[in-house]
Amino acid sequence: MARNDTNVCKLCRREGVKLFLKGQRCFSEKCAVNRRNYPPGQHVRPKKGTDYGTQLREKQKCKRIYGVLERQFQHYFDIAKRQKGNTGENLLILMERRLDNVLLSLGLAFSRFDARQMVAHGHIQVNGRRLDIPSYLVRAGDDIAVTGKEKVTKKAGDAIEMNKGRPLPTWLEATPADHKGRVIQLPKREDVSVELNEQLIVELCSK
Repeated sequence: MARNDTNVCKLCRREGVKLFLKGQRCFSEKCAVNRRNYPPGQHVRPKKGTDYGTQLREKQKCKRIYGVLERQFQHYFDIAKRQKGNTGENLLILMERRLDNVLLSLGLAFSRFDARQMVAHGHIQVNGRRLDIPSYLVRAGDDIAVTGKEKVTKKAGDAIEMNKGRPLPTWLEATPADHKGRVIQLPKREDVSVELNEQLIVELCSK
């Protein structure tokens, strides 16, 4: 399974914004964006920005927030383009429906990487069946639960405690005591909390 092994704090610094890839650390004083608010690597005089560069940065930001690589991202874009409605909105909704993202939104994981690992290791059930595909797209009515050894459920409980107080998306329903959640309905564009300009992504990918 392909994955990006780059230091995630460097990814946030490259984009100049918090992508919330390190869980609780992103909310602490140790956050790299707070401490070193400049791109990683050798420091040179910044170049004049271009339209292509702005579009590329927005696309890279989207890929890094949701933890997908180029080939998979292009696959999502092709699906979004074939669907009815706005292609950019369709793309973000597809990303939101990923199982690892839903786990994180339900507060059952510390970070997106943690959620992806829980799914890949077979600790998640969807509608009572074990599922180990982080890219699985949830549907309305899907029931999601953390299962496995006490160590796994305790970790999910700690994540719930850490995420307490954070707003739950309106399209999801959580049962923290049982380490469960439910997809009430499919998300809409206004349910996407990440700050992205999807139109710039569509302009780049349509070239």
